[in-house]
Amino acid sequence: MFVGDSLSLNQWQSLTCMLHVWVPNSRTTVIRKDGLSSVTFEEYGVKILLYRAPFLVDLVNDKDGTILKLDSIYGGRAWAGMDMLIFNTWHWWTHTGRTQPWSYMQEGNKKYKDMNRLIAFYKGLTTWARWVDRTVDPSKTKVFFQGISPTHYEGKDWNQPTKSCTGETQPFFGTSYPAGTPMAWVVVNRVLSRIKKPVDLLDVTTLSQYRKDAHPSAYSGDHKADCSHWCLPGLPDAWNQLLYAALFA
Repeated sequence: MFVGDSLSLNQWQSLTCMLHVWVPNSRTTVIRKDGLSSVTFEEYGVKILLYRAPFLVDLVNDKDGTILKLDSIYGGRAWAGMDMLIFNTWHWWTHTGRTQPWSYMQEGNKKYKDMNRLIAFYKGLTTWARWVDRTVDPSKTKVFFQGISPTHYEGKDWNQPTKSCTGETQPFFGTSYPAGTPMAWVVVNRVLSRIKKPVDLLDVTTLSQYRKDAHPSAYSGDHKADCSHWCLPGLPDAWNQLLYAALFA
């Protein structure tokens, strides 16, 4: 099961397509309902699921509006008992204004109109880490964290300040990516270093930073360029190859 946001959707789509290429005549069943999607390869008894949870922690409605609960993870009841869990979050933590899906953040009984987003991310991810330590049985469930997926909206990140991903047809070439390591990557590694249960990091950040050419860009069907999601052969296929290698390492 993939658990996370639309970047988890990217990787889920990629994996199901890759499996279908290997068994093109296999009977498959596709179900989508209430934030849960699944593709089942009937002859093999294999089910690949996607559970939409953009923050991993809970997003709930109450009298004050939509609340992002940094210390609550009741949604995790749907993830328990899976053979494999691949988690991802960060994409939505930075959203502000009309695209911000919550009215308040809450920790304990205290509500916040806003806070430093990296601190909020750290708090939410720590709640997820506690869930892993409390709930996961490593003899039955293998756990991965997808890592931080970069965006390419600002060309200054690769020393071309007048550009974005739109029209890019080549990866970045260089010995190190000019923008450096995202702070969200530092947060993820700090939280993972404290988890007692085994969790493998699919560290996709650097290889993805180099692929400024691998986004849907102006062809996403939206009114503006999409420089945060990925064309499946561009990167999520590579992420799944790393996932496969990690499974048999």
